[in-house]
Amino acid sequence: MLSWTFSDWCVVKYTSDFRTYIASTLAQRVSCHSYGFFQNNLSGGVVAKISDAFNLIPTIIFTTTHQFLNNIFTVIISVCLLARVHIMFSVGLLLWVLVFLSAFLIGLKKVSPLTKSYAQAKSNVFGHLSDHLSNMLNVKLFATSSYEMDRFHKASRDYVKKSQAQGYFLMKFYAIQGSIFSFYAISFLIFLVHLHSHKLITAGDFALVFMINFKIVDRMFELSHHLRDFITNWGSVDQALTLLEDAPEIQDKPTATVLNGNKGQIVFDKVNFNYKNTELLFQNKSVTIEQGQKVGLVGYSGGGKSTFVNLILRLYDVSDGRILIEGLNIKDVTQDSLRSCIGMIPQDPSLFHRSLMDNIRYGKIDASDEEVIQASKLANAHEFIMKFPLGYESLVGDRGVKLSGGQRQRVAIARAFLKNAPILILDEATSQLDSVTENIIQDSLWELMQGKTTIVIAHRLSTLLHMDRILVFDDGKIVEDGSHLELVSQNTMYKALWDAQVGGFLPDTKEEIL
Repeated sequence: MLSWTFSDWCVVKYTSDFRTYIASTLAQRVSCHSYGFFQNNLSGGVVAKISDAFNLIPTIIFTTTHQFLNNIFTVIISVCLLARVHIMFSVGLLLWVLVFLSAFLIGLKKVSPLTKSYAQAKSNVFGHLSDHLSNMLNVKLFATSSYEMDRFHKASRDYVKKSQAQGYFLMKFYAIQGSIFSFYAISFLIFLVHLHSHKLITAGDFALVFMINFKIVDRMFELSHHLRDFITNWGSVDQALTLLEDAPEIQDKPTATVLNGNKGQIVFDKVNFNYKNTELLFQNKSVTIEQGQKVGLVGYSGGGKSTFVNLILRLYDVSDGRILIEGLNIKDVTQDSLRSCIGMIPQDPSLFHRSLMDNIRYGKIDASDEEVIQASKLANAHEFIMKFPLGYESLVGDRGVKLSGGQRQRVAIARAFLKNAPILILDEATSQLDSVTENIIQDSLWELMQGKTTIVIAHRLSTLLHMDRILVFDDGKIVEDGSHLELVSQNTMYKALWDAQVGGFLPDTKEEIL
């Protein structure tokens, strides 16, 4: 009774807070991982692991505090009572409990890899399901519902296989435990009959020992079934806690300072970089972008333009060399302060399933409604926003699916206006806009660029005509550096790209020029 009451009190008093603590700890740890972690792991699988920990850790604690403690007290009291009848009954009970626990620990050690595989297979099922549902537009457009279901069934079959492997092991394990139960029950019954037949114990002693032992056997048998759930739950939690084992690849130094950026000079100092298990992309790269310069990046796909930008954002760390902003190595400043000094407008912005007001305010969390509206007007987004029934309070859907590509891009531009950071990066920021809207936005973007160090990645070379410099990338090397007029006057790669433009856009590969 006391153990039940204590367990219930623990559940009521601490379970909700503890679950919240578990989820927040894991979410915080996961969010500290580098960008590469999220490229290599299905988000649905990560969420499934956090969910397992959220749901199962309190269950494990309840099983421990109620089932284990309750049975320990029961065994202690039973041993004391049996010792008053005959010491051999106490010794026999203790030996049997030790054998039972030893068998459990051995089984737990052997089943642990199976439970981990089972838990990983389960998270993969949810990962595939999340990947399927979050890309439903592609599934519809390419009529691949059957293909996606086949992938899901494949993951499900793997889950079933791992689940059955664990189940068969536990079935054998409990068959062995059942044999131990039976052996002990028969042994103490024979011993009881022997003692009673020789008049060494009374009928009352016989009944007492018989009742106590069968109660213990019953409790241990019940405990073994709880242990089966404990083992399965522990495997899932153990797999979930692997999220805490791997240290984030990119971490702030203990001595990291805050970058109070207001100038924006960027220096690559003898930088080497390669992605994992690939050859060097950047080798001994040195380039300086002065404060307030507007620099365009051009080149074929895979030439290193996006990598150049990602290194500035410290989404990846350089293999060797330094990247300096305002004279400070970006490894010596906090990641948050670094990125707060950089405004980014990506090619395909992804939005939160929140209101338009919340999504735009993400550029400056403490911005007033008036500031959000003003930024939207500068980004030419206010007009389309006001056409929604709820205006700025309209929800945009998962990743912004309720908006067109151009509308999402204007929301991203509005964020950048609101953030007003000293460094501005545009990655094909107008690629999804129609020509009329693009012309309007170009004026706004030009206004946004004033006084900022600006880096523009563009396939449409006409958008770079007014850049102070253009860096031409080819296989990770900067092969040309100059203004549009300087570069187009030379019979080099940029001139070939300019002449080869089709509809104002660059070809993706050299072969398309030839």
